[in-house]
Amino acid sequence: MATVELRFSAQPEHVRTARLVAAAVARRAGVDEAVLDEVRLAVGEACSRAVGLHRNHGITAPVLVRLIEEEKTFAIEVGDEVPGPGADGSVPGGVSGRRGATSGGLDEPEPEADDEDEMGLAVISGLVDDVEVRSGADGGVIRMSWPKTPVAVLP
Repeated sequence: MATVELRFSAQPEHVRTARLVAAAVARRAGVDEAVLDEVRLAVGEACSRAVGLHRNHGITAPVLVRLIEEEKTFAIEVGDEVPGPGADGSVPGGVSGRRGATSGGLDEPEPEADDEDEMGLAVISGLVDDVEVRSGADGGVIRMSWPKTPVAVLP
């Protein structure tokens, strides 16, 4: 299993670089050319969402993008370090769904930020058939995967 990791500061200008790297690695991994635009768009949305979450919550840690080549699939994980619901024990499990600060006070995201977060997830879900959103005390991860094109064996 080959993995490429990309870490970048939570600045919008780095999202383009993440998109370009993801498309290049996806192409090398054997993802169909017709799907590469979807890969670029989905990674852009996921990275923009992570950057927005970091900035809205004052988190200075980098955004993590993992590009994972598996036997039959190519997966991309975009991680943020914003604790999800349940991180403070208020919601059991704290997995999937909408995330934001649950402790109240200054870390509470703006309502517009929640709307942008939900819109980004909706766009990703529309682009990617296999998507999973997880969140917990250490932050959240959006995992997206695409099938690899089988290599034709010539006789």
